Amino acid sequence: MPFNDDRQDVDEDQQSDAGSLRFSESMASLSDYEHSSRQSFMSDSSSKSSSPASTSPPRVITFDEVMATAKNLTNLSLAHEIAVNENFRLEEDAIPENSLAGQMRRIVHQAFWDVLKAELSAEPPEYEHAIRLFEEIRESLLSFLTPGGRSQLYNQICEVLDIDLLRQQAEHSAVDIQGLANYVISTMGKMCAPVRDQVIRDLKATDDIVELLRQIFHVLDLMKMDQVNFAIRNIRPHIQRQLVEYERSKFQEILEETPDALKQTTEWLKESIDEELLNSETAVSPGAEASSPSLSPMLILHNSFLKLLQWDYQKKGLPETLITDEIRLQELTEKLNQLKIIACLSLITNNMVGAITEGLPELANRLKRISAVLLEGMNKVTFNLKEALNSIGVQTCVEINEALKERGSPPLNTEVQANLVGQFSSIEEKDNPVRSLIDKRIQLYMKSLLCLPSPQKSMPPMPGGLDVIQQELEVLGCQYANIVILNKQIYGSFYASIFRKLLFGDEGLGKVDASLPAK
Repeated sequence: MPFNDDRQDVDEDQQSDAGSLRFSESMASLSDYEHSSRQSFMSDSSSKSSSPASTSPPRVITFDEVMATAKNLTNLSLAHEIAVNENFRLEEDAIPENSLAGQMRRIVHQAFWDVLKAELSAEPPEYEHAIRLFEEIRESLLSFLTPGGRSQLYNQICEVLDIDLLRQQAEHSAVDIQGLANYVISTMGKMCAPVRDQVIRDLKATDDIVELLRQIFHVLDLMKMDQVNFAIRNIRPHIQRQLVEYERSKFQEILEETPDALKQTTEWLKESIDEELLNSETAVSPGAEASSPSLSPMLILHNSFLKLLQWDYQKKGLPETLITDEIRLQELTEKLNQLKIIACLSLITNNMVGAITEGLPELANRLKRISAVLLEGMNKVTFNLKEALNSIGVQTCVEINEALKERGSPPLNTEVQANLVGQFSSIEEKDNPVRSLIDKRIQLYMKSLLCLPSPQKSMPPMPGGLDVIQQELEVLGCQYANIVILNKQIYGSFYASIFRKLLFGDEGLGKVDASLPAK
């Protein structure tokens, strides 16, 4: 596993595993990362056809088909995460020490090492457990080498850690445990990533042989994790180049295995179609002759994507075509909800005391930071938004009075302060006019972003009242637009098929161009 370019002796004997991994093999080897499947894909009703409007007779889905679907979904999700998340990597699995699992693991592990210590301290020493450990160590070291290759290092490891020979030596109490451990540490030092050099030095400084073996296994686990992350980094450019075609083909396999795999997606699009038809009917003047409305698939699709910004992730599952971005969309929505409240607070403050605080630019930034801190975690079920808004109102009055005092101006009177706190608290209400106004303007801005060919190169104008969150909103907007653009590239053909079924299935629904552009 040549992570260090300076280690030429290892580089000559082995090649990078990542360089020889094929895309499909890498997905299979990493599939343990995300093994949970979505229930919407596991439906055992519906028909063989992937059509949302199919009337084919139901059929039973076998266990093998369910498992095949789960594997495809896992590979699809993993490939998507590697491609779109530059920071994606495997981390060490740290179980909290005070948890039941942590305590149980510690007790079991300690019991094993205590037995090993007792065996090695006996007269004569017992080597069976120690030999088994070196057998595991040998397999771990060999796994870092190129599969199928018989290099000089490979032969050396097999020769030094010859298990049959060690058992013969054990019969005569002649096993050099310390010498074997030193060889293992030296070999690990040649193979490990540079970031592990310090832990290798720490191993060399360990005198207790049992603790040394224990730490060797820990470092080997770290090296395996490094190997996987190295493979991920090397395969990421290849995945990024092939992502659209790969995800599309994998999702097609899921459709073939799970007939009802687009059920929620169909309902999601149908909801926007129904709303668009209702708006078209409402827009017809009284007495005017009603005509068949012309519906734009792209407009309907954009309206559907805008609904994701107000999605209730606790009560409603995402459309199947968006589950690979579920975490990103949820985090984006949560951040956006916080920004909405901050924009509402700023607008109310400016309307009520803007004339008084004019000329105090730093005050607005300070109030924004205070609001962000007190609204932290507002998307949790246990969060008391009304109480937080009340606290922000009180703190806002304190900050404004302090700023006025520094400027030699009188503080806000009691009535104005009470009114300001009351206005802040009322933002909690869903039909609050200020909240509705800010929400509409944010929706307008996000919709404008979706209409741009490249949001990163040119941003739409920021609607009024959003200046206080402009920087954060532009960042979130770009992230949101990138998710939508990639999703349309991958699943555009599936959306077009759904539109054709929903709209052409009933001529009375109106005319539509069911072709979707890539962007």
